Amino acid sequence: MATLPNPLPKLAADPSGGSLGLALPPGRLIDVTDEGPSDEPLLWCADGPARPGGYEALQVARRTAGLLPVLVDVGGDQGGLADWQLMPDEVSYPGDHDAEEVLEEFWEEYAADELAPDTDHPGNDAAAQLVVDTFGEQATYDETIAPYGPEWPGLAPATETEQGQAQAVDPDTRAAEIADSLTESGSWLKEPRLALVPARRSADIPAAIGWSGAANYEGDVARLCAVLRSWEDRFGIRVVALTFDQLVLSVAAPPTTRAEAEAVAAEHFAFCPDNITQGHHETLRAYAQQEVLDQQVWSFWWD
Repeated sequence: MATLPNPLPKLAADPSGGSLGLALPPGRLIDVTDEGPSDEPLLWCADGPARPGGYEALQVARRTAGLLPVLVDVGGDQGGLADWQLMPDEVSYPGDHDAEEVLEEFWEEYAADELAPDTDHPGNDAAAQLVVDTFGEQATYDETIAPYGPEWPGLAPATETEQGQAQAVDPDTRAAEIADSLTESGSWLKEPRLALVPARRSADIPAAIGWSGAANYEGDVARLCAVLRSWEDRFGIRVVALTFDQLVLSVAAPPTTRAEAEAVAAEHFAFCPDNITQGHHETLRAYAQQEVLDQQVWSFWWD
């Protein structure tokens, strides 16, 4: 993928980052990929656990060094970053992909799966199967993606602020708030560490390090990053945390109406069907209500 000059090698001789205008805690450079050491480091990672305020303190790296902060969870069952199967050589450039084309392709494939006859059980039409949604109500299986059908419904509109409302929350401010909440005791992240990644924008962080957490769904994570870029523009998202197989986003301008939330939920279904079909919410409508409407965090996990 096309990259900017990588400032990380300077940290080998200058661990505190003083020459880059930084004051870094003890940490190390990560160059381990699934194919062996990369030519240049992929990211810097702190040695100690992340603390509230740490993410905000690293925001200066965006301006002084072209490095973007992110939390990485090194305490999962898959081990540390050396076991993450990073594959930067398999990644294209996010700017070469169109977000709507990517989502439309995914939607048409996976929405069709939800509406197709059940070939494993002839005579048992998928549309007649029953599921139980979050509220305990039964619904036919084709309602998994209702109010939409097999045709791609198009991109959701950007969230608009009300007339007279104060300026929307700054996306980087919201990201720091969410990062703090993820580093506090009781967070579902097991061992979050602060990291810095050379990337043009937050949406590109997974592609910049060759993150393979969604490899069972999409082999080129740059295509997913193209969607993240679009969400940056429309909803002020930031990539706040990565685990071996999960992606966590902060959202500065989430949808504020049910219709807007359902339109965004359709994009989430295309982006990560497992969020709905294997999550706590069996229908897109329930997912929109609980996980999208006014929510400041979006998270994704691919089976």
